[in-house]
Amino acid sequence: MKILILNGPNLNLLGRRDKEHYGELSLEKLEKIITEKFPQHEFTFYQSNVEGELINQIQPSAKNFDALIINPGGYSHSSVAIRDALSETALPKIEVHLSNLAKREDFRQNLITATGCNGYISGFKEKSYLAAIYLIETELSKK
Repeated sequence: MKILILNGPNLNLLGRRDKEHYGELSLEKLEKIITEKFPQHEFTFYQSNVEGELINQIQPSAKNFDALIINPGGYSHSSVAIRDALSETALPKIEVHLSNLAKREDFRQNLITATGCNGYISGFKEKSYLAAIYLIETELSKK
């Protein structure tokens, strides 16, 4: 299975930024864990701090991938444009978050982009990504 994993703003700072919420791992180490844990899949990783660049990855994704996992970062709470691109993409899609958003600030409770996905996972640090891959394998790939 070919899976696109998109990471939004500030996720390039993983391992240095607010380790209590986001964990110790860098984005590169997270990618290595994913590829080692699921060697049977082909992953493409993409990170951008720019909303339009993420949309440009989402829109054509159904042509080249079987599923999409996205951590939109702060855009989760503000980007109708990313939400619309996700809604129009005919792929199984899961939104992930490293931190437990239910225990965070009030403004983080509104997940605009998650409404364009099949579901979302929050609060398990790097395991959020692993759980999303597992769900794609077992549940979403059946559709």
